[in-house]
Amino acid sequence: MHNPIYDITPFTALDFPDHLTTIFWFAGCNMRCSYCYNKNIVFGKGKIAEAKALEFLKTRVGLLEGVVLSGGECTLYPEILVFCQKIKELGFKIKIDTNGLEFTKIKHLIDNHLVDYIALDYKAPKYKFLDIAKSDRFEDFSKTLDYIILSNINYEVRTTVHIDILDENDINAIIKDLAQRGYNQKYYLQEFVYSDDTIGRLQMASRKLNKELLNSDIEIVVRK
Repeated sequence: MHNPIYDITPFTALDFPDHLTTIFWFAGCNMRCSYCYNKNIVFGKGKIAEAKALEFLKTRVGLLEGVVLSGGECTLYPEILVFCQKIKELGFKIKIDTNGLEFTKIKHLIDNHLVDYIALDYKAPKYKFLDIAKSDRFEDFSKTLDYIILSNINYEVRTTVHIDILDENDINAIIKDLAQRGYNQKYYLQEFVYSDDTIGRLQMASRKLNKELLNSDIEIVVRK
């Protein structure tokens, strides 16, 4: 993958808690979530080489604090460990957005202190995982989730909710699973925002998520 990065967002104050960052959007993904609005990134080819991305970062030393590796799925990049090491050498903190399927790479990133924050997408409970994510690798995701919970890494778990395919009962199943695993962070819910260009061409949700029906075993935050 000579050009693994699809695009660069030069500046954001929203994607890495309490940090000013840039975002590297990695092309390609090992899921096909119906509600995904990054269709061009998922199916597109990378346009930016690693070396060019690092040159960009060198111009941001002292101006930005961190780098967000997103996608698509950034952990599909074969050289992700070496790339993170190079980013670290420039003095930046690293956050990754991941679906958690690439357990070995994520474990190595954590073990080698090459990542500072992980946002893990919990797509759906096990019984709906294939339907929602178009992947039968729930057990790989599960291993990653357990490892992150037991590590000392700063992290969050989040779920995108389209009420017509993932309802309150499904969210409660996720909440129950997280609580049983010992999850003690805030659990973030992001309601689907309609776009006519999602992978599954989903229509607008028929109603809003009813937060009153959600279990209170863990703290829930609904992001706008």
